[in-house]
Amino acid sequence: MKKGFSDFIKDQYTKLPPVATADLTGKTVVVVGANTGLGFEATKHFARMNPGKLILACRSEERGSAAVKKLKSETSYDKAELWIVDLGKFSSVVAFTDRFEKSGERLDILVANAAMGPYEYKTTSDGWEESLQVNALSLSLMSLLLAPRMVETGVKYATKPRIVIVSSDLHYMIGTNLEDVYEAKSPFRLLNSPEHCTQKLLSSGDRYSETKLLNVFFAQSLAELLKDTPVIVNSLNPGYCYSELRRSFSGVKAMVDYLMEKVLAHTTEAGSRSLVYAAVGGADDPEKLRGAYLNINTPTEPADAVIGEEGRKRQDKLWADLIAELSKVDRRIPSIIKQLS
Repeated sequence: MKKGFSDFIKDQYTKLPPVATADLTGKTVVVVGANTGLGFEATKHFARMNPGKLILACRSEERGSAAVKKLKSETSYDKAELWIVDLGKFSSVVAFTDRFEKSGERLDILVANAAMGPYEYKTTSDGWEESLQVNALSLSLMSLLLAPRMVETGVKYATKPRIVIVSSDLHYMIGTNLEDVYEAKSPFRLLNSPEHCTQKLLSSGDRYSETKLLNVFFAQSLAELLKDTPVIVNSLNPGYCYSELRRSFSGVKAMVDYLMEKVLAHTTEAGSRSLVYAAVGGADDPEKLRGAYLNINTPTEPADAVIGEEGRKRQDKLWADLIAELSKVDRRIPSIIKQLS
C-alpha cells in the first residue's frame, strides 16, 4: 500500500473515535515513555480504568516522579509506580526486565512507546546510533525479554495480554528506498553506519521514518512468533500530533512545523487514543488485532516494503539480524525464541 500527502491530510481531518475503555481491575500495565506526550496521555486513560498496577517506565527520575504526581492529581489513581529505564542503554533495559521477572508480577499490557528524531549523528555507549537504539533495538529487546511473562499471564488468567508497538505512518515514506539495507549482510550494522546516516537523511527526518518502519517489521515478526500464545501484538499510527518530539527544531523548520501543527495536528490526548485502542480495544474480536497495523483504530495494510513475498523476505532478513544482534546483548534471547516458537 502507498500513502501520499493527500491521504495524510484526510487522516488528520478525520474525526477520531472516543477513547476505548475496559475494566483493568487486577491487571498490570507498563507504558514506556510515560512521563510526557502520547505516553502520559495514554497513561491517564489507563489510570481511569483502575488497573491493579500501572508502571510508568521513564528515563528521568525527576520527570517520572513529577508525572506520577500529576497522574494522581488529574485522575485520583494512586497505584502508579515509576520504574526507571533508559532506552539508550541496553544494560538499563535488561535491568528493567530483570526487575520485573524477580517481582513475579503479572503483565497484561506493554505499550512500547519511544520516539526521538535526531538531526546529528550520535552514538550511545553501546555503540549504536541513538535513534536506532532508542526507537527500535531497545524496544525490541524489552518486548522479547518480557514476552514469556506475558504468555504466562495469559495462560494463568485466561486473558489475552497485548504488546503495543507505537509506529507511524511515516514508515510509508521510506520503505522502498532501503534495498541496500535489505540486501546487506547485516542490515542493522549498515543502518548504524555513519555512511548510511548522512546529514541529508538526518535533517530530512527520514531517519525517524526508518526506525518506525523497523517497528512495523518487528511487530509482524513478534506477532508471528507469538501466534500460538494468548499474547496479541500489534503496531499503530497515532497520527500527527502536538509533540515534544520536535522541540529541538529551530529557524525555518520550527516555523513550518508551528504552522502545520496549528492547521493539521491532533491534540496529544486525541493521538493517545490510538495507543489505548491497540491495548484494550476490539474486545468483541481481539484476534482481528493480532499482527495488525492500526490507523484510526482500523487494521490497515502497511507499506509496500512490508507486504507480499518480497516483504516477507525483508522481514525474515531483518528478524534474523535483529535476533543475532540482541543475542549479543542478552544470552537469553535464543532460548526465549526457542521457547516461544
